[in-house]
Amino acid sequence: QVQLVESGGGLVQAGGSLRLSCAHSGRTLSRYAWFRQAPGKGREFVATVSWSGGRTDYADSVKARFTISRDNAKNTVYLQMNSLKPEDTAVYYCAASTDFSLSYSISDYNYWGQGTQVTVSS
Repeated sequence: QVQLVESGGGLVQAGGSLRLSCAHSGRTLSRYAWFRQAPGKGREFVATVSWSGGRTDYADSVKARFTISRDNAKNTVYLQMNSLKPEDTAVYYCAASTDFSLSYSISDYNYWGQGTQVTVSS
């Protein structure tokens, strides 16, 4: 059975950086993504990558600051977050889909991790 485990969250000051990791076990899925949920808000799309081709896409709010990547040999997806802002504070979730088609919707992802907390102080 597929399992996703996030790590790398923590407390950082504005302008700092963090790298989140999502390790998966079981079979490899076709597409991986990061979503986040801030207190009192709905879950929102952050970034996605296709496992085979490495095609990436980002939410406008994180373009030029965040980078999603994957290491096929390590079965791991990463989210490098630079120039962090207080508004980036949220629980970050790794998600995966059996469909390689580009999607920004939570409904299109079949598997989810438990989330990792990112807190950015001003």
